[in-house]
Amino acid sequence: MAVIVPAKDEAERIAATVRSARAIPHVDLVLVVDDGSEDETQHVARDAGAVVVRHSHNRGKAAAMETGAAVVAMRDADGRAPRLLLFIDGDLGDTAVNTAPLVSPVREGVADLAIALLPTQQGAGGRGIVVGAARRAIQRLTGWSPTQPLSGMRCLTREAFESATPLAHGWGVETGMTIDLLRAGYVAVEVPCDLRHRPSSNDLAGQLHRAGQYRDVMAAVSARQVRRVVDRIGRMGTRPSPRG
Repeated sequence: MAVIVPAKDEAERIAATVRSARAIPHVDLVLVVDDGSEDETQHVARDAGAVVVRHSHNRGKAAAMETGAAVVAMRDADGRAPRLLLFIDGDLGDTAVNTAPLVSPVREGVADLAIALLPTQQGAGGRGIVVGAARRAIQRLTGWSPTQPLSGMRCLTREAFESATPLAHGWGVETGMTIDLLRAGYVAVEVPCDLRHRPSSNDLAGQLHRAGQYRDVMAAVSARQVRRVVDRIGRMGTRPSPRG
């Protein structure tokens, strides 16, 4: 299994995250995608034992995830069975190993996608507006109401990942992925994981972050609503005409 860590300016925490991720059972590759960091993220991650690839400029989380999956696919091209993909955030630090419970449902074929349920994070400043909007959209389009639709810690099969590409832009990636996979018939589950990360605060920077999240989530949802309408029109166009 491969752990993929999209990261930007995480030099302070990335070493602990990498070392902790390497302790997850069945993991034989930890890959950090440095998404245009301005600090020493790439060097710190490499020193901690990760394979590192770097974007020369910031391209966003979705692009970092796709880059990471592509690098893993190249390493799997020697005829071995495709690795499972476990995506985690770069700021999990020593708690990264606690994403291990996500592996079993996917490895055992119970689910195609396992999403981490995080405990309440100390210092979190959001009011749940973005989470609620994402949850309602997923339920409306798929019938499933996830508890934490924006959770970025996810384990999935290579087949499921490829079915979800191209990924939705920016912070809409998790919402878009969930909708696309459920509508394609894949099975998703949520699994409690004792994780700690750096929550967004309630200051101006935190509010701007959540505004960006809301923008990207709504863009991902709108694109999938349009796609659903187009699919329906396409199916209507293929129906045989009634005989006169």
